[in-house]
Amino acid sequence: MKEKQVANLPFRGLGGVHNFNAGPSVLPKEVFEEASRAILDFNDTGLSILEIGHRTNLFEPVMAEARALVKELMQSDDDHEVLFLHGGATTQFMQVPMNLLNENELASYTDTGTWAVKAIKEAKLFGHVEIAGSTKEDNYTSIPKNLLVSPTAVYLHITTNETIAGTQWKKMPYDCGVPLIADMSSDILSRVLDFNKFDLIYAGAQKNMGAAGVNLVVVNKNILGKVTRSIPTILDYRNHIKESSMLNTPPVFAVYVAMLTLRWLKKQGGVAAIEKINNAKAALLYKTIDSLPVFKGVVAKEDRSNMNAVFIMEDPGLEKEFSDLCKREGMIGVKGHRSVGGFRVSLYNALKLESVEALTDLMKDFANKKG
Repeated sequence: MKEKQVANLPFRGLGGVHNFNAGPSVLPKEVFEEASRAILDFNDTGLSILEIGHRTNLFEPVMAEARALVKELMQSDDDHEVLFLHGGATTQFMQVPMNLLNENELASYTDTGTWAVKAIKEAKLFGHVEIAGSTKEDNYTSIPKNLLVSPTAVYLHITTNETIAGTQWKKMPYDCGVPLIADMSSDILSRVLDFNKFDLIYAGAQKNMGAAGVNLVVVNKNILGKVTRSIPTILDYRNHIKESSMLNTPPVFAVYVAMLTLRWLKKQGGVAAIEKINNAKAALLYKTIDSLPVFKGVVAKEDRSNMNAVFIMEDPGLEKEFSDLCKREGMIGVKGHRSVGGFRVSLYNALKLESVEALTDLMKDFANKKG
């Protein structure tokens, strides 16, 4: 099939499209290639990665390397343990307070959008919750600037990047005075942070770290073991630490894909190198949105996400026409979340700058025709 040209730019991602999906999302081509080979024959063993035993000398090095790569990329200290668990970030909404919050204790949460609200709902099942800061009144188009965190709170929970709202914490509340917990599902390892200042980080892998099916948890072991409740064996972080993420059968293939993606990230130069690329992609897209009257950003500029750019059309009647154009030109996943509408362009680590250039050229062409 003859490849279409998008605004005179022939680049296409894997499969001949530009993948802006919010998750599961774009992954590096070399990761797909290596993973597909492993499905047929893992490391010349004659076995598929899908059928090897997890407690064998075939898979144990995979898990060990994946955990070691996270520690290296985050420059983690010895107090922080790396876990690969089932259930995604949604399970962590419950597992975090189950392990950290007693019924008579208080936890602080920031209310910044859909995912923060879900985390708050689950935490209330285990203890008291205070809202340290909220942007609900401005329809979650910004990040709270002045937090009120009780000194008696067991921890402060933030969602570092709201995938649906398109907001991102630029300045972390490291000095909040209590242990800091972060849901980093949609911006994990996309920018340099002092990861050791977080007492617990969790992130679904399917945006920046691999395929759906596995969840990363990085936890300071010193905050564990302080609740009085009985914790089910499979939900107690300490048990997973003790068994090096092999307490039960792990999601073998998902861990393997995560390991390959972490290898790729290290090869690119690590987090600092990918942050520069991510900044360039975001700057180009936001500059284009701001320069074309037909488009309109909805998030406060200082809080715009470098991972999920959300925007609308000045004339809502043009949205379908632009959406249809994107589909025809191989721009996949630009439609906004069903709860907010408009458009959302996800700029995760593996998305090439060329894809953003192709999209922005298309936006300019569309705007010129409508102008």
